Amino acid sequence: MRFYRPLRPLAALTFDLDDTLYDNRPVIKQTEQQSVAFLQRYHPGLRDFQAADFHRLRQELRQQEPEIYHDVTEWRWRAVHLALRRQGVSEAAAVSGADAAMHDFAHWRSQIDVPQATHDTLRALGERYPLVAITNGNADPAACGLAGYFQFVLRSGPDGRSKPYHDMYHQAAHRLGVAPRHILHVGDDLTTDVAGALRSGLQACWINDRQRSLMQADDSRLLPHIEISQLASLTALL
Repeated sequence: MRFYRPLRPLAALTFDLDDTLYDNRPVIKQTEQQSVAFLQRYHPGLRDFQAADFHRLRQELRQQEPEIYHDVTEWRWRAVHLALRRQGVSEAAAVSGADAAMHDFAHWRSQIDVPQATHDTLRALGERYPLVAITNGNADPAACGLAGYFQFVLRSGPDGRSKPYHDMYHQAAHRLGVAPRHILHVGDDLTTDVAGALRSGLQACWINDRQRSLMQADDSRLLPHIEISQLASLTALL
C-alpha cells in the first residue's frame, strides 16, 4: 500500500466493479463471442454477422446520439434492434429480437468468477463501513454473489452520466448522507475511477494489480490517495 496524499477519516467506501473486484476480461471475451453467435442463429440474414459489424452499428448510433454511450445496456439493445431492422423485420419483431438478445447477453455477462479474497475483503469492510458499487458497465452484482455487500448499486445511464462525470459520485454521497471528502472510491481505472472521484470531491484508491507505473502511465492525471496491488490490502483500513 502506497500513500500519495493524506487520508481523511472514512465514513464509507464506493467500488468500481469490472476489473476491480474481479478480472473482467475472460467473461467479456466469452460474452462477446456468444452474443455474435446468438445473432447468427437468430436470423438468417445475420448468419455472417461478426463482432466488427456490431462495432460499426454502435459507432453509427453514437455518431447520431453522442450521449448514448452513458448507458451501455441501452446502447447494445439499440444496436441489435438496428441490425434486425436492416434485415427487413417489423418493429415488433426487432424489439422482440433485441429483448431476446439482451436476455442471452445477461446470462453470459453474469458468468463471473469472483475470487474468494474479494468476498472476504468486502465482508470485512462492510462490518465497519457502508459500501456502494458505482459502475459504467452492466454486470449484475446479484448474479455473481456480490449484491449483499452493497447498500445500493449505481449504474451509468439509469443513475446519471458515466464516470468520470460527477453524477454517480455525488448521488452516492447524497444517498449515504456522507460528505464526499469522507468517502474512499476504489477502482482500477486512472481516469474514470481516480480522476473522476478526486474531481468529484471523494478520496481515491487505485488498485494496480497489473504492475503499472503510476508515474509513467499515459492516463495518469491526478495522484490517488492510495495505491494498492490487491484488494485485500484494504483491510489495513480496519
